[in-house]
Amino acid sequence: MTLLDATIPEPQPSQLPARPAASHKGWLGQLLLRLHFYAGIFIGPFILVAALSGALYSLTPQIEQAVYAKQLQAPVAASYLPLADQIGAANAHVGEGNTPVAVRPAPNPGDTTRVMYADPNLGESETRAVFVDPATAEIRGDLTAYGTSGSLPLRTWVDQLHRNLHLGEAGRLYSELAASWLGITALAGIGLWVLRIRKTKLKKDLLRPNPNAKGYRKLASWHGALGLWILLGALFLSATGITWSTHGGANVSELRSALNWGTPSVATDLSGSADASVDEHAHHHGAAASPAGAAVNPAAFDTMLSIGREMNINTGLVEIKPPPAEGKAWVVQEIQRSFPTEVDAVSINGQTLQVIDRVDFKEFSLAAKLTRWGIDIHMGSMFGLPNQVLLFVIASAIAALVVLGYAMWWKRRPTRIPARPVGKPPARGAFARAPWWGPALVLLAAAGLGIFLPLLGISLAGFLAVDLMVGTFQARRARRATCCN
Repeated sequence: MTLLDATIPEPQPSQLPARPAASHKGWLGQLLLRLHFYAGIFIGPFILVAALSGALYSLTPQIEQAVYAKQLQAPVAASYLPLADQIGAANAHVGEGNTPVAVRPAPNPGDTTRVMYADPNLGESETRAVFVDPATAEIRGDLTAYGTSGSLPLRTWVDQLHRNLHLGEAGRLYSELAASWLGITALAGIGLWVLRIRKTKLKKDLLRPNPNAKGYRKLASWHGALGLWILLGALFLSATGITWSTHGGANVSELRSALNWGTPSVATDLSGSADASVDEHAHHHGAAASPAGAAVNPAAFDTMLSIGREMNINTGLVEIKPPPAEGKAWVVQEIQRSFPTEVDAVSINGQTLQVIDRVDFKEFSLAAKLTRWGIDIHMGSMFGLPNQVLLFVIASAIAALVVLGYAMWWKRRPTRIPARPVGKPPARGAFARAPWWGPALVLLAAAGLGIFLPLLGISLAGFLAVDLMVGTFQARRARRATCCN
């Protein structure tokens, strides 16, 4: 017995008249309807918040450019200073003795260079970013940046709202519930749509809202048609959203590792190259880096970028990272996540100026490429503004579906029974009418999903417990009513 099929305890067979065997017809639709209903009622608030915050996040790149125009933009000039001069100005601004953990040169004329520093007062994945005019070395801003995307405070605030409601690691459970159940709800909904379109005569009424419908039927018409048109988008957001989750995301990572679908990264360990000879072209590159642990020579950033340009770094969006510890290499990597994707990387021995390793996106496996593209489309960076608009539309439609679902539940309430303020859930009994293999397949699928997506399994078990208690209460009330009568 499950949440979707919990039945009220029945009277003893001797109390019931003989009846024909129950038909198996219609059990699947009844099961899908009950699944869709419970997921919508209990998980709807989580999906609604995730959809609204996601829709807002899709607009933040343009908002960020407007709000932080002074920090991100600089006058176009005829010539620009070496990185060493720009980094020197940033070092003087934050205080001598501070060493950048990364530098992002101005990608285009009119952009600023971003010099990034570690700060013990900042959170995980956060850096202090100093924005420098590449032509004059003027300091144009000093802000906190987050993650590889380099999002600034406003966009980071919206991102954390979407990710964890600003509740830290515990808050990520909400988004994992939303992502896990969004896909299940969408699949149950399309299953109901397929069953209905096979029976209805006016099939066009299931492809677009019925203009003649009223009341509950009007709401249901809009709910069904809207859900159909955004189905693929909802499934995509669910699947890619799970990869960021705590428990389900960890299982996805383990699966990718087992299938060798991981994303390649450059090797930075110098232990195997300690005796390597000096690069024969070193005299063309300029200054070598200072040993790890010492203040990094700002001129070394120009040197490393030059070496990277000779290898595989050919886009304007670049990040240069000095060694984080003794025995590690410099890394120069592309960070262009828009199409065409440019995430090539190279690691360099700071003492010998020898290239240690390189990674090229064109050599990624198909699975690694799809992972990269899926994340970038989910974040709205892959295709720029069109990608953002599409995400905004899909997320807004998902939010509308949740609202329509609750409105339908409200419309179905029995207005003449004050004790029942909301609509009844779909009837139980689907498993009782199903052939033997039906419940077996459903339970097997539920167990598999519960193992792979633990929060989905735990929440499903919680719904089952509540539903069984409600069913038991209703059965006892029905027995008392029978006895009294």
